[in-house]
Amino acid sequence: MSETVQTLRWQPVTCLLLSIIGLAGSVYLTIAHFDTHVSLVCPDLGPCNRILTSNTSHFLGIPVPVLGLAYFVPMTLLCLPVAWRSPDRRIHLLRLILSILGVGMIIYLFIEELFIIQSLCVWCSVIHLVGFLLFVIIVTTSPEVLAPDGGPVVADAG
Repeated sequence: MSETVQTLRWQPVTCLLLSIIGLAGSVYLTIAHFDTHVSLVCPDLGPCNRILTSNTSHFLGIPVPVLGLAYFVPMTLLCLPVAWRSPDRRIHLLRLILSILGVGMIIYLFIEELFIIQSLCVWCSVIHLVGFLLFVIIVTTSPEVLAPDGGPVVADAG
């Protein structure tokens, strides 16, 4: 007899909210990166502008804020309630893989900000925190949602 797999109600909701926050921050940083008339709202403009305009503000020739969009657009879709309820294990596996890639990039960018640029941006730090929290929630729920006996069922407990 197969056992029903459950995720707690707060997990999918929290992941969706975090993804939307990350997406909004990435949109803002992308606009600021490409439009020189947009000035960043930052407690101390120096660090934010220094990071956004540094030599390392591109990864493989792609502006880092665009990479944020490339991460948060699909992550937001994968964190929609319908995706969490899906019995298709590939959706849950893709969410897990994307979160692992995201946290890898966060570690790389954090090291770059801290040791190469020697400056931390509030916007980047918030987006990094969002990506890390997504990773933690997704990794801790993955054994349940990737169980071979079917897709997850969202429980009311929380």
